[in-house]
Amino acid sequence: MRKYFFLATLFLSLILLSSCNKKELVEVVEVPLPAAEQKITIGNPEDVKADDGSFQVEPLSYKYDALSPSISALALELHYSKHYLTYTNNLNKAIKGTPLENLPIEEVLTKLDISNPELRNNAGGYYNHSLFWKTMGPKGGGIPKDTLAGAITKDFGSFENFTTQFKNTASKFFGSGWVWLVVDREGKLQITSTQNQDNPLMPLVPIVGYPGKPILALDIWEHSYYIDYQYKRKNYIDAFFNVIDWNKVNENYLATFKKK
Repeated sequence: MRKYFFLATLFLSLILLSSCNKKELVEVVEVPLPAAEQKITIGNPEDVKADDGSFQVEPLSYKYDALSPSISALALELHYSKHYLTYTNNLNKAIKGTPLENLPIEEVLTKLDISNPELRNNAGGYYNHSLFWKTMGPKGGGIPKDTLAGAITKDFGSFENFTTQFKNTASKFFGSGWVWLVVDREGKLQITSTQNQDNPLMPLVPIVGYPGKPILALDIWEHSYYIDYQYKRKNYIDAFFNVIDWNKVNENYLATFKKK
């Protein structure tokens, strides 16, 4: 009995060994080679138009690739022509036929009902991004000059102190939102942060810092940096300081006093 069992086992082993050596019995999975990398076509910001309504997208004063490598052309195009355009169109729909329809965006923000999420999110999204675009530029970076430089030194001790505080606020911010440089009611510069698409002009919204007139905005939603920096938000924050247009921020600062 043992002899027959041994012979049967040996015979089966030979069959399996023989089968494994036959190429026709080996399963072959055909994996297609990746196609040649397709060239990504970047559009023109001048072609981005909102639907009919009270507000239009803020024109960019630079091309999509002008802020590279700090912000890539692909990331900026997606941000501007998709996210920002959607906020603009949704804002126009939200205020159509209401007393807010023909007001400037700053008045819309100060008079809106924050319990209305559609209006709150889209009015904030429109204003916040509009300021964000305007305070960046291809010749940005460096340090501020003129009146703003003196104000930063006065209120923060030095530009280096301001930079450290602003970056720390942005780096430690949990979730999606914005970090702002604002001029408060006493004319002092303050660093403030808000969640989601809120901003310091809105009444009763939760803020960390002080309310005031924003003169510089940093978007820290993932859609603003994930294409370029993935999860490395700190690298994006550092890169933002390479494209800040301090001349424009200085103009915004001076404008807050002209209106008083």
